[in-house]
Amino acid sequence: MSKSSNGTALVTGASGGIGAIYAERLAQRGLDLTLVARSKDRLQENADRIRRQTGRTVHILVADLTRSEDIAAVAERLEKDVSVTLLVNNAGMMLPGAFLDNDAKGTTDLITLNVTAPTLLASAAAKAFLARKRGTIINIGSVVSFLPEMFGGSYGGSKAYILNLSQSLSAQLKDSGVHVQAVLPGPTRTGIWSHNGMDPDAVLPGKIMAAEDLVDAALVGLDAGETVTIPSLPDEALWAQFESSRFAMAPHLAQRDVAARYRVQNG
Repeated sequence: MSKSSNGTALVTGASGGIGAIYAERLAQRGLDLTLVARSKDRLQENADRIRRQTGRTVHILVADLTRSEDIAAVAERLEKDVSVTLLVNNAGMMLPGAFLDNDAKGTTDLITLNVTAPTLLASAAAKAFLARKRGTIINIGSVVSFLPEMFGGSYGGSKAYILNLSQSLSAQLKDSGVHVQAVLPGPTRTGIWSHNGMDPDAVLPGKIMAAEDLVDAALVGLDAGETVTIPSLPDEALWAQFESSRFAMAPHLAQRDVAARYRVQNG
C-alpha cells in the first residue's frame, strides 16, 4: 500500500460518530491523521483500526475541548505542525430538554465546546493554512441553524454561529488557496441521541440519516467546492432562494432613519 501522504487531517470529536467516520474516509483518501477527543481508549481503538485498514500514520491527541488549556494545546498543534492540511471541527454537544431545563455549567460547556473551541481552532488553522497557501477547514454545523424553535435554543444558536463563522471566513479566504466548508447535517444516527436520553426513531421516525451516508455526501460537497453543504436537502433551489432573500434584504439593513412602522405618532 502506498505511503505517500496528502498531508494530515486533524479531526476533533474523533472517538465515535461523525468524527470517527470522517477519520476513516480521509485516511482512505491518503491523509494521515491526528485524532482529538477526551477518551484515550476510544481514540486508540480507532487509531489502531484505521492504521490496520489503510496503512496511514495516525496520532492521537487527548483533549477535553471544554477546557481552555486543552483548546490551546490543539490550536498549537494546528499552528506548528506543518503537515496539517485539513481541520474537521466536529466536536460538539447537545443538552437534554429545553433551554430553561439546563443549569449554568451545562450551558457554559455547550457554548465552550460548540462555539469557543471551533472558533479558536478555525482561527489557528486559517492563519497557518494562509501562510502555507493551502488547506481546508470543515466545520460541522446543523440544519437546526434554520430552526431555532427546536432542540433547546442554545444548541441551535451555537450551530447558527458555526454557519455564520464559516461563511464569513470563506469570504475572507477567497482565492487564497484555503477552502472553508460548513456541513449542516439533518438528524443523523450518532451517540448524541442516547447520551441525551432520546430515541431518534421515536422523535423523527423514518428521518434519521446514517452517519456514513452523511460524511460521504459531505465529501462530495467538498469535492464540488461548496461552502455550505446540506446533505439532507433534496432541492438545492431552496437553499439558493434562502441565500437570494438574505442578500436582497442586506442593502436595506443600514438606514439613517427608522422604518416608518416604528415611528412615534404624535397626537
